[in-house]
Amino acid sequence: MSEGQQTPQTGEPEDAEPETVEATEASERPVTSGAESVARALERTGVETLFGVQGGAIMPVYDALYDSPLDHVTMAHEQGAAHAADAFGIVSGEPGICLATSGPGATNLVTGLADASMDSDPLVALTGQVPSEMVGTDAFQETDTTGVTNPVTKENYFAGDVDSVGDTVGEAFALADAGRQGPTLVDLPKDITTGPTESEPAAGTAPETYDPPERADDEAIETAAGVLARADKPVILAGGGVIKGEACDELREFATEYGIPVVTTMPAVGAFPEGHDLAMEMAGMHGTGYANMAITHCDAMFAVGTRFDDRLTGGVETFAPGAEIIHADIDAAEISKNIAADYPLLGEASVVIEQVHEAMADERAADMAATGERFQEWVEQCQQWQTDYPMDYPMDEDGPLKPQFVVETVDTATDDDTIVTTGVGQHQMWAVQYWTYTEPRTWVSSHGLGTMGYGLPSAIGARFAADDDQSVVCFDGDGSFLMTLQELAVAVREDLDITVIILNNEAVGMVRQWQDSFHDGRRMASEYPWVPDFATLAEAFGARGFRMEGHDEVTDVVEDALAYDGPSVVDAFIDPTEDVYPMVPSGGSNGRFVLAEEQL
Repeated sequence: MSEGQQTPQTGEPEDAEPETVEATEASERPVTSGAESVARALERTGVETLFGVQGGAIMPVYDALYDSPLDHVTMAHEQGAAHAADAFGIVSGEPGICLATSGPGATNLVTGLADASMDSDPLVALTGQVPSEMVGTDAFQETDTTGVTNPVTKENYFAGDVDSVGDTVGEAFALADAGRQGPTLVDLPKDITTGPTESEPAAGTAPETYDPPERADDEAIETAAGVLARADKPVILAGGGVIKGEACDELREFATEYGIPVVTTMPAVGAFPEGHDLAMEMAGMHGTGYANMAITHCDAMFAVGTRFDDRLTGGVETFAPGAEIIHADIDAAEISKNIAADYPLLGEASVVIEQVHEAMADERAADMAATGERFQEWVEQCQQWQTDYPMDYPMDEDGPLKPQFVVETVDTATDDDTIVTTGVGQHQMWAVQYWTYTEPRTWVSSHGLGTMGYGLPSAIGARFAADDDQSVVCFDGDGSFLMTLQELAVAVREDLDITVIILNNEAVGMVRQWQDSFHDGRRMASEYPWVPDFATLAEAFGARGFRMEGHDEVTDVVEDALAYDGPSVVDAFIDPTEDVYPMVPSGGSNGRFVLAEEQL
């Protein structure tokens, strides 16, 4: 047993033993090199799946992984490795791990790292580097990886000591998972990974200097609870931090006990069950009309784990204009960054919600009925907006295929815990608008960075993180799919049961929609005069390919694609004139959403 894995019988406290994967003969081999120390540190994280692409500078680490119990998935491109690891982290809640070599391998990770940084997704990247003495000489495949990735990582490290390289990897993993999650990176010079060492890596812990708050100030909690108790039209705005902070149960209990409507941001989809009487669903640029009306007319907002990005707020001066803002977040940098917080609460989402929940029961809130009757009139108003602004669409059974109908049909054919991944564009919005999400960690998409091509590699990562009986469905657009379709080779090689639905309008649809709406219909570089036959292309990769063009084909094709035990691709030829609504024009007021182009 390694030095850092003492049993309780040795006198070490029981809780000092780090979480490790199940012991194997490989993991008990003595550490003799920096690369083996890196492998041992990865084993001790408890994560069993890695995503990466081989290369010269990272080869010593891969050589050490040869005898490791860890499962490595060789991706087609490093960007795909980063997105797969990112999705693995979203679904599992633990950091995903990706590997790449130096130079182009490392730079190909940057988009995935930036994506994870914007969305606060837990991710660890390990990159090879030229030998230390060659750094700065413009050696073959040399890049200043830590310099390039510094703006898009929570922290990055240049490993400069062979005896501590395993500790560095363990710290990077722990930090990616601690507090506000995010991506970290360790750059590994080849002389460090090939150098001799017998040093066993310690259990990974975040730096002592990183000390995120747990509980909000009690006095601030009392004040915030009083604001909610005295409000007439309160709203809970759940951000992605509710899911990442494992606070969904606390949110549901709090909202249902006091009868407060819940609006979500796009990263928080699934945090509160859609279809619930209190669910207003997603707000923002393409949010529901009723969610945006609730935000616009509320007089108190309890916002949890959100950074108030521009796609949510529209114009900040018109956002929730009559509301007192209670903003709870684990990161002080987000408080009043975009929307001024009247009552800031620093702490973990689950803890802060519980604190407010308990404070609402004190004497200042004694007149509130536990059944939620206090806000019944306001709830009824919110439900009336659901009737006034339903998420429906006109459909001619004999007309062109409606993408909304495709999404709804797949939703009906799958279980509630099905994981949906997407690329970015119109298909992403239809997938979030017309699928009913009832559980957290079932919506996997690129939010802040808006990365086209995210859908397929994220479906691969999600498949490895999901339970065996969970389905994984990827909605993609033809433009988005073309950016990372090479990862279909990985899905076939690994025999992954994923279903890809391409909502094919032969265009970069969201760009085209904006050109029609705001650039006088000047469709420059947004339409394709030709696209591949994606069903045939899927068959060439070894997947199953399907086509659908009419509404009468949808149910049967969806059932066949879902029933296939392996990767399948459905090329759905949708109405090319269909656009995404509701829509709040960029910088506009949430309460002035439009339902059709002529209203712009």
